[in-house]
Amino acid sequence: MQPQGTTNPPLEGVRVLDFSIMLAGPYCARLLADAGAEVIKIEPPEGDDMRLRAPLRGGQSAYFGQLNAGKRSLALDLKNPEAIELVRRLVKESDILVENFRPGVMDRLGLGYEALRAINPRLIYCSISGYGQTGPAAERAAYAMIVHAESGFDRSLMRYAGDRDRPAAGAVFVADVLGGIFGYSAIQTAMVQRARTGTGQRIDVALMDCMLNLLVYELQEAQFAPQAPRAAYGPVRASDGDILVAPITPRNFAALCEVTGQGELANDPRFRTVPGRAANWSAMMQVVEKWSEQHTVRECMAALDKAGVPSAEYRDPGAALTDPHLLQRGAFATIADSAGEFLGVNAPWKMSSGSTAMRREIPAVGAHRDELLSRVLGLSGEAIAGLAGAGVFGSVSARSKG
Repeated sequence: MQPQGTTNPPLEGVRVLDFSIMLAGPYCARLLADAGAEVIKIEPPEGDDMRLRAPLRGGQSAYFGQLNAGKRSLALDLKNPEAIELVRRLVKESDILVENFRPGVMDRLGLGYEALRAINPRLIYCSISGYGQTGPAAERAAYAMIVHAESGFDRSLMRYAGDRDRPAAGAVFVADVLGGIFGYSAIQTAMVQRARTGTGQRIDVALMDCMLNLLVYELQEAQFAPQAPRAAYGPVRASDGDILVAPITPRNFAALCEVTGQGELANDPRFRTVPGRAANWSAMMQVVEKWSEQHTVRECMAALDKAGVPSAEYRDPGAALTDPHLLQRGAFATIADSAGEFLGVNAPWKMSSGSTAMRREIPAVGAHRDELLSRVLGLSGEAIAGLAGAGVFGSVSARSKG
């Protein structure tokens, strides 16, 4: 979709203070930057720890780049009272704050919501944490994999796999990505309300709650036992790989019967109804496999696509980088740091009247200090030098690493 009419970014003129680290908060703030907001990443003098995460090229983290492209970096030593005062001055000039520390950390720094609301009543203050800001578990340490386990997500995947008696290991941090997206969407809602009322508010996003929202069926199943097992969609073997086949509707199923030419599918009483097929999905796929094993993945996909049967080839993530469809849609953006260019993944939406693609620049630690402080706060070069001498930006040795 090409932007029509105005191509100004939707959030142009909005300023965000990003205190977040790791994945959920940085992703939330990066989506705001994609939409045109000025996102000021407040990080320690030595830089966000994510700058050291693999994959690294030329000492720069592509992982960090994917989460922080388009932001502006200001390195501050938040143990320094003058740095805290500088943040308070920035708050007066900002619209949104994003943080994902453990509950209580920002309060102890003097940067909690109540303290900052007194400075700027219009501030939208988004906190992302494992278990939320209130409740008995609020202060527990919680990374994404912790809430994956406790939410029931991992055991649900184990049950659907059918051939496991223990949850599988994993490293795709679903909870963090959901936390970033839900935080972003809540911020947009709060901005609409602020436009009507003139006041901001506190947003409390819990990764645990995000995962529960993902388990749409499973939490209802836990309350009301189903009459028949749910279909679990898994691989069907072709002669040179695996495919996924998902004939959900009666029309899909009829097309599958036709393209495979298998009377066994059409005539088996277990497969005659939608509930019957769901209850006997594994058995049905075993029949389909008798056909698919005689063909290559490419041959299977061509036949199924032509017949209109929902299907997919199992691919490695890197295959997406050269997929003609994704390239035509503009799924990727070229971003760059001091080690060079690489591809980042754009937000999963296009807008007809505004640009929301990733911004190109990945900030070095503290790279925008002087420009930000002079433009936003009106500080002179002499004043900035004085703050540096007072240790507001960290020690000289720490700053030199940026």
